[in-house]
Amino acid sequence: MALRLTEEAEKLDIPFQFNPIVSKLENLDLENLRVKTGEALAISSVLQLHTLLAMDDEMHRRNSPSGSKNPNSNHFQRVQINQNRRTLGDWLERDVVNAYSSSPDSALSPLSLAASPKMGSFLNALRSLSPKLMVITEQESNHNGFTLMERVTEALNFYAALFDCLESTVSRVSLERHKVEKMLFGEEIKNIIACEGTDRKERHEKLEKWILRLELAGFGIIPLSYHGRLQANRFLQSYGYDGYKIKEENGCLVICWQDRPLFSVSAWKFRRYD
Repeated sequence: MALRLTEEAEKLDIPFQFNPIVSKLENLDLENLRVKTGEALAISSVLQLHTLLAMDDEMHRRNSPSGSKNPNSNHFQRVQINQNRRTLGDWLERDVVNAYSSSPDSALSPLSLAASPKMGSFLNALRSLSPKLMVITEQESNHNGFTLMERVTEALNFYAALFDCLESTVSRVSLERHKVEKMLFGEEIKNIIACEGTDRKERHEKLEKWILRLELAGFGIIPLSYHGRLQANRFLQSYGYDGYKIKEENGCLVICWQDRPLFSVSAWKFRRYD
């Protein structure tokens, strides 16, 4: 990344510095970014922002007045205790009863989105830096469902498309493919289905929810230009693979395999109020 950005900056004759910071988002100290007054700041978050939702979910569970009385609150504890005697089918059959209960996780109301202190404070901190541009890339799927059945169904559809994509574009004997399938996709699937609380980091959500969340945090969406969309399509076609598609949704780009959305890319700016 440093090499590519430096090369682009030299082509455009723009002063440029690259200061890498290795940190999980929840531990990131924005003061370490060393942003200077008068500098144009661009922020790019690629498949990372959703990890902050785990801490908000845990705080919601702890602060819920009915947490100890809710019959669903220790559902996964019971599942883990009886895991040697129950099959996945048993878990899903038992879980279907909970699928009809309301969930603050899956709600799209501004009230539910506002009740995300960790995510909200992080976005407010980013806004305080007054970035000229912020680009957010996230998985276009709802893996943050309240019930196990919701997450299993969503994960099955989403990752089936990803594996189909790999099957059509990468050889089965490829070592890189094996690593991606086992160390990336496999670990994500396991985290979505088998983990709860702060351990469940892979809480992917769809574009419509990210739009509401970022707007509540004071950011305004920047519709992508026709030239930008044209460049994205040309870049995708340069790989020479059939099956990839790019479509526009609410001024953002959605990357698809066949007709299945896989990733969303949205651009944002700090919205000043008078």
